[in-house]
Amino acid sequence: IRRQARARREFLYRKGVEERKKAVQEKKERLLKALEDGRRIDTDLRRTALSLQKSLKWDAQAPDVGSSQDDEYRWAGVEDPKVVITTSRDPSSRLKIFSKEMRLLIPNSQSINRGGFELGHLVEASRANGVTDLLVVQEHRGEPDGLIVSHLPHGPTAYFTLSGVVMRHEVADIGPCPQAYPHLIFHNFKSPLGQRVQSILKYLFPAPKIESKRVITFANHDDYISMRHHIHKKTSGGKDPELDEVGPRFELKLYEIKQGTLENARCADVEWAWRPYMNTSKKRSFL
Repeated sequence: IRRQARARREFLYRKGVEERKKAVQEKKERLLKALEDGRRIDTDLRRTALSLQKSLKWDAQAPDVGSSQDDEYRWAGVEDPKVVITTSRDPSSRLKIFSKEMRLLIPNSQSINRGGFELGHLVEASRANGVTDLLVVQEHRGEPDGLIVSHLPHGPTAYFTLSGVVMRHEVADIGPCPQAYPHLIFHNFKSPLGQRVQSILKYLFPAPKIESKRVITFANHDDYISMRHHIHKKTSGGKDPELDEVGPRFELKLYEIKQGTLENARCADVEWAWRPYMNTSKKRSFL
């Protein structure tokens, strides 16, 4: 417990230092823009204008320091992720099947029964066993409708809504699910928020081998992320590969990102959240 508390304090300290540096950098940019345009310096910058101007010449030579968001995934790609998948309380049979299919979808993952465990106990046990991500699938009237991805040990935690869930046994002419590490395709994640969501989903999967024939696609269309799972093979007559769907498939819709983990979600800072008024502009997309 002391080790976890110390690591959390160090992480919060780094975030505080980063926020202070970001505030100073914004002041420097405002000062530089005022000097270039030849206009008067803002009143809140006049006392520190000389010291800020002296430090401007060193900014170009200073190394680029990673942010706290980079620090969250600093071991990504070096070590294979270890994912635990669980459900909400009293899951239906369909939700249990969906959690097992999610285990087949994500390599190095383990599906556990929720039982009477609280979220705090699950997170503590996951941290103690070196788990990198905790996934919680939720349902409404027997239909999976929610997915929570919590990155350990410090966050972030992303909340998605699930829709259009099609299980493996509901796909016609389906083959066996391969166990090779899949190649990932991310389409149309262009904004900074889209890159953030791409990192959250990408680092659930280990790095694949070149000869792997398994492909998982995350395609963004109007902030709805379509997930498809295929294997590719060459046809006997032509050069173009042929795709066979192995399921499952579903749609994801992001509605919140918090900077903490799942057990302290109530007191964690909200990094991004979808609000009802954001739906007024139909042409506006965030990812």
